[in-house]
Amino acid sequence: MKILITGICGFVGSSLAEELLRQGSGTSILGIDNFMRHGSEMNRARLKKAGIVCIHGDIRAMSDWESLPKTDWVIDAAANPSVLAGIQMGFTGRQLLEHNLTSLVNVLEYCKLHSAGLILLSSSRVYSIPILTSIPLYVYEDSFRLDESAALPAGLSSRGIGPDFATTPPISLYGSTKLASEVIALEYGGAFKFPVWVNRCGVLAGAGQFGTPDQGIFAYWINAHLRRRTLRYIGFGGSGKQVRDLFHPFDLATLISKQIKSERTDGRRIYTVGGGIKNSMSLAQLNSWCDKQFGAHVPIPDTRPRDYDVPWIVMDNEHVEHDFEWQVQRKMEYILDEIARHAEQNADWLERSGL
Repeated sequence: MKILITGICGFVGSSLAEELLRQGSGTSILGIDNFMRHGSEMNRARLKKAGIVCIHGDIRAMSDWESLPKTDWVIDAAANPSVLAGIQMGFTGRQLLEHNLTSLVNVLEYCKLHSAGLILLSSSRVYSIPILTSIPLYVYEDSFRLDESAALPAGLSSRGIGPDFATTPPISLYGSTKLASEVIALEYGGAFKFPVWVNRCGVLAGAGQFGTPDQGIFAYWINAHLRRRTLRYIGFGGSGKQVRDLFHPFDLATLISKQIKSERTDGRRIYTVGGGIKNSMSLAQLNSWCDKQFGAHVPIPDTRPRDYDVPWIVMDNEHVEHDFEWQVQRKMEYILDEIARHAEQNADWLERSGL
């Protein structure tokens, strides 16, 4: 089995490569990366040591695909992952579309040429922002919780947000590139008879992630708390009650391995996958956890709303649990502890992350 991973030297791509190599006897992995992200060269050295070939190339350029060998599957882990991409200074909407959507055409043409299957890593941010912000919530201690006694929108249950939740715009420029990618990938797979699985992922987190305030929030917060950097609770009353779930890329690798081995050709192709209710927490709860580890550090309340922000996102794993007998193995405490130990051992990690 030969697997090609785009964006292989990012946090998710490199973690998937290592874990898939560990899990699969007879599996060979190569990847392509343009090394734009801060710190990606460090991952390249680690992967090379493990025997994984990393090719310096840009998947937006079709010519960079011409020298790639035939593989059986492609895992598309290359994207700008920030929901604020395209509206912040320094990164335009055109660049976002080129990174997240135009490049996918080259991925799909490669799959078409070699009859390779595709695992598309999508996002929890493909969902309608107005409907996400109207989810019935109540405050319990220092977090928002789902009000299960109220009428819930379609696609939402006590387990969280499922694949049938509304994707009606606005969903952010970033979210629209991911949603469009899903549609195009499934159309290509159907037209040219190669398998496509789409995983709408919650927050992926773990040691070695390059965290910033708008992406990799768990890694960023733990590292910034440890260094006594200024932290802010942005929006929602400046209280830090907004909630996200998290899961480890090694658990995602296990799901991908099951999807690759699946011979099913019909039925559901889009799945939500994340930490679920048990692996979710608010920023305030994360800060309290950090206080216990490193001593008290008080964030600054900032009540100004931020573009595209929503108060609560937790992914429902019901369908992946049923269809692939998959469950989250690495619990929240394990992931947070892993990040914290890495932060203590790498004093310059925020600088390596570009901060």
